[in-house]
Amino acid sequence: MMLYKIEIQFPEQKAYLVLLAENDQKAFAALEAHIDRHYLKAPGPYEAAIVEKKRPEPGSGYLVEG
Repeated sequence: MMLYKIEIQFPEQKAYLVLLAENDQKAFAALEAHIDRHYLKAPGPYEAAIVEKKRPEPGSGYLVEG
């Protein structure tokens, strides 16, 4: 398992998702599921990129600026 920080760029906003996944492919599949659950109507097309990934250990995490 890896801890992923994914940057999502929508037409008028930017968001970050932090999640655990077994590999990159499963991380992007989970990303789509999270977007579908979070937004009633997706805010348009988006681009997503893995910004960081690391093995989870006690205290692992990412600071997400708002």
